[in-house]
Amino acid sequence: MDILVISAGLSQPSSTRMLADRLADAATRHLGNHDQQATVTMVELRDLAVDVTTKMISQHTSPELEKVLDHVRHADALIVSSPIFNASMSGLFKMFFDLVDPDDLVGTPVLLGATGGTPRHSLALEHALRPMFSHLRALTVPTAVYAATDDWGADSTLGARIDRAGADLAAVLVRSPRPERVDPYEEVTPFSTLLGG
Repeated sequence: MDILVISAGLSQPSSTRMLADRLADAATRHLGNHDQQATVTMVELRDLAVDVTTKMISQHTSPELEKVLDHVRHADALIVSSPIFNASMSGLFKMFFDLVDPDDLVGTPVLLGATGGTPRHSLALEHALRPMFSHLRALTVPTAVYAATDDWGADSTLGARIDRAGADLAAVLVRSPRPERVDPYEEVTPFSTLLGG
């Protein structure tokens, strides 16, 4: 199975990347429990920020960005992680997914993760990220993980939440292979038929 991990962390090191890594580890571990192997590829959007912006304003797609968008199109699952700013996903994260073709994520399982400085932003997963992926007709797994700054401490439940989210993604992948996409333009109706002639 091919799992693509997309992190929109801006700093280095980044807690957003750290969360993405831990979610990927949990998912692959649980897939292993089902005798399934996964290849995990990490993409840091910070490295593509100029390419994403250029595509938004000029429609020019760099080879690096095209490669990532093609990977999104063909991945068996996505794990995404965004920092939360002003109670929503980062602008870079949103711009990247604005470039994804609306049909490319149909039926794709997506595990949602986000980080922020305070627990007050935890609902951003439900009112910002999940609706966007639902609009793209992706299959968001039930457990999403938000990690505030204090969650990285030893007494946190973060590890258990990450493990549950990884188990959710593995269960979806094992039970429901991604459906084949149907190209709506594969069989074109002749114009004369459309006109009734």
